Amino acid sequence: MQFNCHARARIRRGGWTSPLPAALLALFLLVAALPSALPAQDEFLSLDHFLEMQTVSNPQISPDGSQLLFTRGGVDKVNDRRYSAIWIMNADGSRMRFLLEGSSPVWSPDGTRIAYTAPGQPTGSQIFVRWMDAEGATTQVTRVDRAPSNLRWSPDGTRIAFTMQVEDAESWTVRLPARPQGARWSEGPKIVDRLHYRRDRQGYVDTSHSHIFVVSAVGGTPRRLTDGQWNHSGPQWTPDGREILFTSLRVEDAEYQWRESQIYAVDVETGTIRQLTTRRGPDSGPVPSPDGRLVAYQGTNWSTDTYVEPGLYVMNADGSHPRRIAGEMGGGMGNLTWAPDGSGLYFNASMKGTSNLWFAPLRGEPRAVTEGNHMLSFSSMDRNGNVAAVISSYHEPGDIWTFNVRNPDRMYRITQVNEDLLGDLTLGNVHEIWYKSVGDLDIQGWYITPPDLDPSEKYPLILVIHGGPHAMYNVGFNFSWQEHAAKGYVVLYTNPRGSSGYGSAFGNEINNAYPGQDYDDLMKGVDALLAKGFVDEDNLFVYGGSGGGVLTAWIVGHTDRFAAASSNFPVINWLSFVGTTDGTGWYRNFENFPWEDPSEHLRRSPLMYVGNVKTPTMLMTGELDLRTPISQTEEFYAALKIQKVPTVMLRFKGEFHGTSSIPSNSLRTQLYLQSWFEKWKR
Repeated sequence: MQFNCHARARIRRGGWTSPLPAALLALFLLVAALPSALPAQDEFLSLDHFLEMQTVSNPQISPDGSQLLFTRGGVDKVNDRRYSAIWIMNADGSRMRFLLEGSSPVWSPDGTRIAYTAPGQPTGSQIFVRWMDAEGATTQVTRVDRAPSNLRWSPDGTRIAFTMQVEDAESWTVRLPARPQGARWSEGPKIVDRLHYRRDRQGYVDTSHSHIFVVSAVGGTPRRLTDGQWNHSGPQWTPDGREILFTSLRVEDAEYQWRESQIYAVDVETGTIRQLTTRRGPDSGPVPSPDGRLVAYQGTNWSTDTYVEPGLYVMNADGSHPRRIAGEMGGGMGNLTWAPDGSGLYFNASMKGTSNLWFAPLRGEPRAVTEGNHMLSFSSMDRNGNVAAVISSYHEPGDIWTFNVRNPDRMYRITQVNEDLLGDLTLGNVHEIWYKSVGDLDIQGWYITPPDLDPSEKYPLILVIHGGPHAMYNVGFNFSWQEHAAKGYVVLYTNPRGSSGYGSAFGNEINNAYPGQDYDDLMKGVDALLAKGFVDEDNLFVYGGSGGGVLTAWIVGHTDRFAAASSNFPVINWLSFVGTTDGTGWYRNFENFPWEDPSEHLRRSPLMYVGNVKTPTMLMTGELDLRTPISQTEEFYAALKIQKVPTVMLRFKGEFHGTSSIPSNSLRTQLYLQSWFEKWKR
């Protein structure tokens, strides 16, 4: 009947007012009654679907294993922002329902309450506690001037530890002469005297430090436990509730110490602080064992290498006898969690494009608990070994799954938040690819083909490059790339040398050599895909952001094989970048300071090769970017423009590093990319 109704609607809009001829009407009815002779046309992913996508994250199992808290989010299309709220359901996925507005929920040790943050009085984010009984009474616990974070219940459930920024004393003031009555004088200067004084997405951070507080779970005045002009992070209660472990670097000139941090413990009653680790190098993320006798943490020995994967260590509670029990597990071990019996630690490990749950025993070799071609993000475990995790894969954006560590093969998917949206769509097929590059390195990548791929046809290719540069593309669902594929592109994404997840040696291949042979890795990937026969070599396109923007700018300065490119929020000139980015660590990624010998900075700068560029190159950067400031984009734009290379600069409003934190800007990023590539198709 659908065809018949649509036909009549078109007839009415065309101005027919008289009844249809009987013969024609009979024909319409006959066609409507017959099964369709033609298959229904597949529906592909579109940008309209982006606005309807839902996310789930951070599932937290109640102590008795009966319920799950989680964060559910999406796009607020009216106010052009992303939203999230706290939801709850039974452990089997039943009775899923909205619980309250807020974020970062944490169960109390006995499961009778949750602590979370939400807007409160007098202003900004505050800590709240909600009783999880039928009444559901809620209490605002803090009334502070800065946003609290990293909430941690004390073992007895009477107090909550948290971190909060505290303003430092003003370092320098002057007294001006008296102003005439009614005078309007300019505001005074901002005085900056710290080495690290600003941070992307936060702005200026030079007037405060992060400190640890405790507050009564029924409300009251928070009590500050740490002092000094140092930052303190990752608070964790010891099982007896007497101390809180944390990460900091409480030494003179701490901000001048590169790749250094230590683990400390503060006595909750007296405020006495003791240092547990002492080696040179970064140690962080302490987690005490269930019996309090051991402390697990991550760290490495100090090194000038560009990339070193951290190891998993344990030490005695007094800091003695540190020993490594796992290492080379990817770019870092996520969510360190002791086994209930204290026999070892569970954690997320991301390697070779996948993420799974691993277990490192105190004695013996680490082993994989789960296996699979997916991204598994483990969030919580109850005392019986039941685990809650979010799993994403090629065609699954991410849902909550549960299983028990004793039987990980029996996994249960308990949410399907995008099934109604994506269930009837035909998505592009994703294929894994390995190939050889210079130095006989094995490089891993993936490519997505259009949903309606005809192997006898040739398709345009988009090469996408990740940033970091120490990062890892993976097997998780990617909306942008699937939408590219739906528009008829083959999408190639790889992990060139320098990527995380393949060991320290692979990551350190670009030590003082970036960009460099990672360019060759990318080109070898393009060649490997061309060899498959369905890619149009005349219509190759490339883009990347941040470190991917660096490599995109490097590519167009070294080859003309691409029809068009988009270098997004890139670094173009290392000489001007190292002193204007939000930190001074990048000075350390060169053999010499630029005033000692600028040759390496120049040799590795895409700007020095701009005279070779013939490829039409678009630039997209957020105007608020403090990581790769927009001045870098402006340098490349001016250099391209003066040589009459086709270029355009897109300055995204309201964006820090990246162009997609605002939903409408995500849509614009996608549309401008495809419009630019379509413009320069050969």
